[in-house]
Amino acid sequence: MKELDAKDREILGILTKEARIPLKTLAGRIGLSRSATSERVAQLEKSGVIRGYRADVGQMEQGLVCAFLLVTLVRTPSLGILDQLARHPEVRRVSSVSGQLDLIVEVEVPSIDRLNTLRDLIASHTGVDDLTTAIILRRDIERTA
Repeated sequence: MKELDAKDREILGILTKEARIPLKTLAGRIGLSRSATSERVAQLEKSGVIRGYRADVGQMEQGLVCAFLLVTLVRTPSLGILDQLARHPEVRRVSSVSGQLDLIVEVEVPSIDRLNTLRDLIASHTGVDDLTTAIILRRDIERTA
């Protein structure tokens, strides 16, 4: 196996954080052609430096799925939706925000099935216009104070 050079290490650094990055994007970031980048990635795979690609989902290991529910309301304020959210112990935090969204709801649930059920309950509220779910894959920086 040949020794890794700076470009190889740069490729590995990016793939470690973004395993599913398109090859064209990876090539642009490291300043090589798509074919040269493809050859380097193939060589890294062949030599065993890259053994596979995966999603690193930390919260699943602890038996919890954490997610943000991004809610757009029909009109604000909508106190009825806040009452509904307060009834669910899985709802950890609700923040009213400015911009296109109205609420960001942070939830912790034991499974994807429970997340879907909770999401459907909230989305069916008459005051909710739109709801998007963003599952938290990893918390890169977390401060308590």
